[in-house]
Amino acid sequence: MTDEMFELAPTSLWLEDYSALRRLFEHWRADGVTDLRTHLTADPARVAECSQCLRVLKVNRRTLQLFEATDLQHLVGNLGLVFRDAMFEQHVSELEQLWNGHLHFSSQTVNYTLGGKRLDIELQASVLPGHESNWERVLIAIDDVSARVAAQRELARSEAYARGLFEHSPVSLWVEDFSSVKRLLDDVRAMGITDFRSFINVHPDFVERCMHEIRVIDVNRQTLSMFAAVDKPALLHSLDEVFRDDMRFHFAEQLVDLWHNKLFQQREVVNYSLGGDKLHVYMQFSVLPGHEANWELVLVSLTDITARKKAEAYLEYLGKHDVLTKLRNRAFFTEEMNRLERKGPYPITVIAADLNGLKATNDQLGHAAGDALLQRVGEVLGKLVDKPLCAARIGGDEFALLLPGSDMRAGEQLIERIESLIDINNQFYSGSPISLSMGIATCESGERLEAAMHRADTRMYVRKKEFYETGGHDRRTRAGGL
Repeated sequence: MTDEMFELAPTSLWLEDYSALRRLFEHWRADGVTDLRTHLTADPARVAECSQCLRVLKVNRRTLQLFEATDLQHLVGNLGLVFRDAMFEQHVSELEQLWNGHLHFSSQTVNYTLGGKRLDIELQASVLPGHESNWERVLIAIDDVSARVAAQRELARSEAYARGLFEHSPVSLWVEDFSSVKRLLDDVRAMGITDFRSFINVHPDFVERCMHEIRVIDVNRQTLSMFAAVDKPALLHSLDEVFRDDMRFHFAEQLVDLWHNKLFQQREVVNYSLGGDKLHVYMQFSVLPGHEANWELVLVSLTDITARKKAEAYLEYLGKHDVLTKLRNRAFFTEEMNRLERKGPYPITVIAADLNGLKATNDQLGHAAGDALLQRVGEVLGKLVDKPLCAARIGGDEFALLLPGSDMRAGEQLIERIESLIDINNQFYSGSPISLSMGIATCESGERLEAAMHRADTRMYVRKKEFYETGGHDRRTRAGGL
């Protein structure tokens, strides 16, 4: 019955004689060997000597099937094909266990079928009872774990692939734990709160508390680069520097969405690098599948859109400003006139100004010299005019100023300040003085602002004519009149 059980066992079984190995060990001990591993690794041929001491007495049917052998002689005659390549370390470990007196030893190693197929195996061996003193009978059981090992390798590859995608992603990735935030929201809901937005408006400290309950689990390399952090600990210990100021408003909106169970969110937010630079980022927030009930795993991606925001701001600036003088442009000026005409406040005083001598400068010294004069006018008007006043370049050498809520006297005082600042400016550019011909008019409620602008233009042209008739020496002629 015992032979039948051995033969029909579903596991590969080998009955072997290790007595020659025991005698070899005794010989080495007599020669003074105490550390078998050091002895074997010093000369790998000694491992082969140990292997030659092992004699296969019997194998079962499952063994022949597993190793693609026709019979015992076929298998034993080709053991060099079975035990090869990556077995050295595992075989040394088995021998070391026996050397240290363990009558049972195990290992996980690689064998090969006679046809060359790789087998990942788990090996369990025991010296059978009654043979402890001579090791004449050792039973070895081999389980084929190739499928499991292959699955583990595939899992390891998948994990390495996923980790690689995470670490080398071109966008900033954060893995976070929002479970404490969920508990806080659940507590508020349990209090009977239904209007969460009103609740956080009354209790802004709740938003702050939720921010501090977020636990960052991991970040990738792009995150460190984007936020100017030398390593992960440096970033994680400085999160208060990253998420501050404008971020609180955005996070409040994020909480409102979470309150309504929006577990995937997208929005533009503001963060800060550890160097203090303001970062505009496009945030995508997602509670990972399987964690919808507790929010323990959340993936947050941050795409740096700072350059895009700067470009948008510059394009917006270009749409409303004259690039050369940095003043408002004609389109903005026209829009502002329409707005003020509808909403006031009245009275509104307008000043029309024209740079004297620009054409002559362009003709004699070139357009670069003319542009320099226009830039200086922009400097003068830009220093004197702040909101709600508006200064604009509305043509080649034409400028206009809007003074809402200002009467004629206020406009005349501004002209005096402009002329005074022009005098100071000309002291620094004595070779190329600038002068403006200016006209002024005031628009009362119910009057068209365009009509007042026309009156100011007319008065400005009178001043300009007087300037040229007097050879450019009557710049201070009053802008009023008419």
